[in-house]
Amino acid sequence: MAVKKATIQQQVADALAQANPTDRPIVTIQAVAGPSVWLMSMLGLIGQAFLTYYFVTVTEQAVVLHRASRMSNRPQEIVFAIPPAEAVGTVSEIKRNAIWSSFRMQLPGQAAPTRMNVHRNWRGEMDQLLGLLGGQSQPAA
Repeated sequence: MAVKKATIQQQVADALAQANPTDRPIVTIQAVAGPSVWLMSMLGLIGQAFLTYYFVTVTEQAVVLHRASRMSNRPQEIVFAIPPAEAVGTVSEIKRNAIWSSFRMQLPGQAAPTRMNVHRNWRGEMDQLLGLLGGQSQPAA
């Protein structure tokens, strides 16, 4: 199970290289899609059923979302590959908090934006990703 951020980023880069050898990652984050991570943790296993784990990567050619394995924390299949022209401006409602920050991202085929929760370990990368997608960081209230 990959725990170190550098190892996780390398695994995502390897998965991207298998899917498209000509593409190169710029920034990768791990995000948990769904309601508040705190609330879902209080609900135990039932709450975990409402969460989906993703790796969100901005590459030279697209914004790619891999589903993340809950057991091994490795990238699985690519669920979305959004062209750069469509990806700009898909981020809204950025909230920075002490441990779990969040933003909403409009995914293709979804009626409403999806809440993405990002742990503080990934905050630097999250800020870089949001800057590339045209979102502005907001201080925590």
